Amino acid sequence: MKKILSVLSIVTALFACNTSDDTSTTTRVSENDTGGNDTNSRSYNALVEAASYIDTSITINNAYSNLFIDSAALTKFIDENNINDADAKGMVNFYRNRNYEFAWFSQEGLTEQGRGFWSLYSYDEKRSADKSLKQRMDTLAEKDTLLIPFADSSFIKTEISLTKEFIQYARLNPDKIFTNLLSINRFVPAKQQAALEMADSLLNEENDTANISKNPYAILKQQLRKYSDAEKQGGWQPISFKSKIKKGNSSPFVTAIKKRMQMTGDLEGTDTSKIFTDSLEAAIRSCQQRMGFSANGVINDSLIKALNVSATERLEQIIINMNRMLWLPANSPDNYIIVNIPEFSLKVYEAKTKAFDMNVIVGKQGSNTMMFYGDLNQIVFSPYWNIPESIVKNEIIPAMKKDPGYLKKKNMEIVGKGDSIPKMRQLPGKGNSLGKVKFLFPNSYDIYFHDTEEKSLFNKKNRALSHGCIRLQDPQKMAEHLLRNDGEWTEEKINKAMNSGKEQYVKVKNPLPVIITYFTAWVDENGQLNFRDDVYERDKQVKDKMFVYKE
Repeated sequence: MKKILSVLSIVTALFACNTSDDTSTTTRVSENDTGGNDTNSRSYNALVEAASYIDTSITINNAYSNLFIDSAALTKFIDENNINDADAKGMVNFYRNRNYEFAWFSQEGLTEQGRGFWSLYSYDEKRSADKSLKQRMDTLAEKDTLLIPFADSSFIKTEISLTKEFIQYARLNPDKIFTNLLSINRFVPAKQQAALEMADSLLNEENDTANISKNPYAILKQQLRKYSDAEKQGGWQPISFKSKIKKGNSSPFVTAIKKRMQMTGDLEGTDTSKIFTDSLEAAIRSCQQRMGFSANGVINDSLIKALNVSATERLEQIIINMNRMLWLPANSPDNYIIVNIPEFSLKVYEAKTKAFDMNVIVGKQGSNTMMFYGDLNQIVFSPYWNIPESIVKNEIIPAMKKDPGYLKKKNMEIVGKGDSIPKMRQLPGKGNSLGKVKFLFPNSYDIYFHDTEEKSLFNKKNRALSHGCIRLQDPQKMAEHLLRNDGEWTEEKINKAMNSGKEQYVKVKNPLPVIITYFTAWVDENGQLNFRDDVYERDKQVKDKMFVYKE
């Protein structure tokens, strides 16, 4: 068997092969893989007979990922796993079209597309991954960053295994995902492009059918042209903010604000006078709201900073979030809960209409709340808090060393022995970190919704403050909504259970889908384009992989 090569060696070999006859190259790989035994193997030529060309324009310098595989590793995997011809051809086609670039991993770990596909795949009840792949992916997905050695064979196997699942998923779910390779490249980018070039490609697509143009994606796509046109016209110059301007005052600075807000669609009409008018104040309020600021109509540093983000950066931000939206479930259920991490907000939908929303607190950077899908199926009133080992180790044990009475003061107890760290929990009642209720939707990240006694934190603008779980501003309202069709659970009984101090589990008769997302750009139910800060720097990570910049 041909050894796994380093990234540089693989790329060099691929280009050397592609400058000569591709048939002789693939034949040689097949012979090296099979050792002449073709009883349980097929020739590489047969697999690629109807496959796409190798895109040799993809290099280590412009690839989305910085990892590549040897075609021999792909052939070996196909043979050893008895992959049927249709899937085998799809896999070979997929990698040839990428010049054998990894699709789901970069050297930094799982890509967004890797996480996106795994969330979509693992949530789908029609299929279940083999246990070893599931265990492997659950372990990898928990790590927000991960340094992968160039030639780690275990990652190569996981990479190809995911592609096999992706090809099969695409073939068996044509309503959920495109199987055409040109469309797959939108799901799993292979090569860096200039944002404007990518936007033009998306805007000029002739066949953008319903099975890929889900509502959030299609609606956000409509905003591309505005920023693409602005970029083609040279973008906009930064606005200098020197002092506050009150309504009714006159200043050249006001003219600059009006022109900018007309370009972004916040201010209608053609008024470019120097006077701070009522219509400008209304436009500022609208702009502040869609940026996540306090809508007070005052021109301040935060507003100017947001307006000064270049047209190119906004274009990139929209494209990045469009790609994220491709990995949403194709057909959203009638009733569901969606949490958008950068928005610090939870929305509950009933019959596809928003029933209510509330502020939330999400994981702080380093303890990131993960993106995934689940089903909320249990409520726990007056819960114990089973304290994670990392918190016991890093926070509680040091506190105990400083104060021997710490556990008693915090209403905590030791309930067992771990390998090296004691197992602890906090009793229900006053001071419990989970508050009076928690909501479970089983997942491999041990993330759930819960109450908190620190209500003042919901007034903060940046609410990335937790250890990873999601704190709700109004948990009683959530409990009442989930149990609204259960006549046994009245408002009074729910309130009593929340304050009983005795843990009680209640099954939700109709489990509610939960979608946890990371959108820094989206169009809301009022048709307004929203932008938010990149709290976990995920946009930045994708931007560095997706776009190329001319010097």
